[in-house]
Amino acid sequence: MIPIRSMHQVRITAIRQTEYPDLMAKYENPIEHTCDVKEGQQWISVEGNCPEGMCPAAWYAMREFVEALARGEGNFYDGWMKNPKSAMISCNDGFRPFSFYIEVLE
Repeated sequence: MIPIRSMHQVRITAIRQTEYPDLMAKYENPIEHTCDVKEGQQWISVEGNCPEGMCPAAWYAMREFVEALARGEGNFYDGWMKNPKSAMISCNDGFRPFSFYIEVLE
């Protein structure tokens, strides 16, 4: 019999957004609505699933890391993070990327 491994919950925290006005002016079409994420906002991923209210583009960028942490994996890139059960991931918006800290909840 194969033992059933329990999945960890993973907290996702919006840390910081950066903007590149020069790139926006040069390449982006004017838009009225951009990102709804706020610094300090948090979500909990249960069983490696996308939390309700999470930006789909941000989730796409971090999904594999969240799923791996939920399975008990970690230590990405051989010691990249001080906490081996965490990662710092940015969404893929090239004009105003948001950085997210993802970590296992024990």
